[in-house]
Amino acid sequence: MTTIDIEPLTREAFAPFGQVIAVEGADHYLINAGKTERYNDLARVELGGAHPRPLISIFRGQPYALPLDLTMVERHPFGSQAFFPLSPRPFLVIVAADNAGVPAQPRAFLTKPGEGVNIAMNTWHGVLTPLEEVSDFLVVDRGGDGNNLEEYFFETPYRVTMTNAIFT
Repeated sequence: MTTIDIEPLTREAFAPFGQVIAVEGADHYLINAGKTERYNDLARVELGGAHPRPLISIFRGQPYALPLDLTMVERHPFGSQAFFPLSPRPFLVIVAADNAGVPAQPRAFLTKPGEGVNIAMNTWHGVLTPLEEVSDFLVVDRGGDGNNLEEYFFETPYRVTMTNAIFT
């Protein structure tokens, strides 16, 4: 079993897979008579396929324990998928580049409280993975015609661990 060590989530490290959704370092400006800061255009919503439309949902995820054995990833060929936590808890984001139609070795990222991600269209990723307790997420993804889900099951699972002292 190959071990994957969890990395801190940064815009640069996550760029091949989508965007980090966070106010830190984001362009912003005042609206509503100066009473509101708008952090603008934080992620690129991608919609493809037949009759696409954006969906806004709330997902309630059960927590996972570490180490985690990763047995499956999925991707959505017709749309991006954004996850933004509605609690101040971090969560795990697992992604993998495509290697001729199958996922390459996955990478695992830990968000900071108040950070979300937008996973680009057709990018392999793990399932929603809260870590500490049941957590709600605002999710923006694609509705429309066609099958927008492809799953891949690894012959040998990956073991996801957190050994880096940066997270303590």
